[in-house]
Amino acid sequence: MRFTFLLPSDDLTGGNRVVATYAKNLIARGHQVTVVCNAPDRISLREQLRALGVGQWRALRDRMQLKPGHVALSGVPLKVLERARPFTADDLPDADVLIATWWETAVWMHSMPPSKGRKVHLIQDYEVWTGGDIRSAVHAALRLPNHKIVISNELKRTLETEVGDIAVTVVPNAVDLLQFDAPSRDRAEAPTVGFMYGKTPRKAADLYAHACELARLQLPNFQVLAFGADLPTNKLPLPTGTEFFLRPPQTELASIYARCDAWLFGSRIDSFGLPILEAMACRTPVIAVPVGAATDLIAGGGGVLVPRESPQAMADAIVRLCTQAAQDWKQMSDCAHATAHGYSWKDATQKLLGVVQVA
Repeated sequence: MRFTFLLPSDDLTGGNRVVATYAKNLIARGHQVTVVCNAPDRISLREQLRALGVGQWRALRDRMQLKPGHVALSGVPLKVLERARPFTADDLPDADVLIATWWETAVWMHSMPPSKGRKVHLIQDYEVWTGGDIRSAVHAALRLPNHKIVISNELKRTLETEVGDIAVTVVPNAVDLLQFDAPSRDRAEAPTVGFMYGKTPRKAADLYAHACELARLQLPNFQVLAFGADLPTNKLPLPTGTEFFLRPPQTELASIYARCDAWLFGSRIDSFGLPILEAMACRTPVIAVPVGAATDLIAGGGGVLVPRESPQAMADAIVRLCTQAAQDWKQMSDCAHATAHGYSWKDATQKLLGVVQVA
């Protein structure tokens, strides 16, 4: 079969990693895959001058230095448009299946002729978090006639609550079990936790910092690891003494996860939460808020759930995991590994094929 994926842009977000992974798995099964995406937004001269005027030259430099995204890094066939604009039929190859991955791409997909493929909307988030008055536009896109796939039961419930009765099929994300794995281990001698840093409020870096500082009051030799695509800022600092990895190579992520006794997930908005699964695959229990797929993933015993927006509850969980009996931590670590390794991208790709073949 011939597949075309429509992306708004190629970057290092989790959603793009999902698309790249599906594309690679489909190609491995003998299918033809093309990913079409927009060019990155250009930074206007006015934006450049404004950034320089307020001393944000480092942020400006990072934006202007284009970096390859997950699709480009994967080696999957990728067509990048000459500028950011709506897709037209001339931009796309003929295919059997056409998959939109963002609400705007679903709108553009709607006008495509049948020769471009059966229309499928891979919904990876309730995409009203970008700001502005887009809620009605997002809802209209979600109501367009096509077959809809969502990546978690929590996202399905959110769409049913916010949008109404739209038929969706749940195909959960998985994790690359070759990339994310670790041998059985005991808890570290020095209590160590980790998290993913991001500057946007939805990534909850402030929550992690507060929780870690509270936990440090009770844990001697407390250590913190973090990685992310954004440099930490003075307004949103890391906990004291954090070992930070800026855009680490994908091959190093498993070792970062595996150095931790617990991984923190406190995102304020997230439809799945791939770091949960990645950490668990590396035998690291996760302390998570009930957002995205956290509730489903942790139900098997590979971590603990804590209330949203409670640094104290997260800190208490850190202390509990880092001081409980060694065999109890080991059991939680093994449960995390079993959960993550019980469902692969091969399984997810097979479910995706089952959906699109009847779409």
